[in-house]
Amino acid sequence: MGCEQWRGKLDAYVDGELDLAEARVLAEHVRTCSACAADALGRVQMKRAVQVAGKRYTASTELRDRISKSLTPKPRRRVWHWQILAAPALVLLIISVATNFYMGREGARRQRVYSELADLHVAALASAAPVDVISTDRHTVKPWFQGKIPFTFNLPELQGSEFTLLGGRVTYFAQTPGAHLIYQVRKHEISVFIFQDRAFEDHGEAAASLPSGTEHALSFNMENWTQDGLRYFVVGDVGAGDIQALSKLLQDAR
Repeated sequence: MGCEQWRGKLDAYVDGELDLAEARVLAEHVRTCSACAADALGRVQMKRAVQVAGKRYTASTELRDRISKSLTPKPRRRVWHWQILAAPALVLLIISVATNFYMGREGARRQRVYSELADLHVAALASAAPVDVISTDRHTVKPWFQGKIPFTFNLPELQGSEFTLLGGRVTYFAQTPGAHLIYQVRKHEISVFIFQDRAFEDHGEAAASLPSGTEHALSFNMENWTQDGLRYFVVGDVGAGDIQALSKLLQDAR
């Protein structure tokens, strides 16, 4: 498939709308084609810019006051017996609607977390320099982060496994600095993001309440968990088994 045909799929790729098999093939093409890599990176940057711009507007005090004044209380009405009987059902209906609204909003917030992590993963792989420290040695990569992020972490010994550490870079999520590590397995890259867990709580991010475990979202398999006050995210276009295997190595690292 030529570049022209791939470019028609780049928007779907950065939005996570391709199926896993097609996303893998396109990711492989992006790694070998500088033109498509630059195009993909530009689309990711535009997507992030739109997300930031959408958060800049907040309703003014005057607008909120006008809305509040328009919500005038309704006159009291006589309560008949059938209304008293219907009250419990009405309460249940309100609770149900409120619960569905809350779950929908939480689902949207979680989707935003996954989307931003997927963007960071795609942007790094599309970049000409995906890592700032290049090394397969964990004893080189781990010390490089000292003084650049406000925490330390352990990396696993990969000897005997299928995984290779390519290197790492400093990244940011919700203005929180963290470590972005890139591993490789059978020519596929996997991103590992590490942040302080309390930073998400301070910012009220949905990531603070994400259930631990493996999920498939936005054409990627992802796993997240908390350990020793840190929040880990593993993201890649590989199978769930590879995500779980690398996650287990990281969880057992000492």
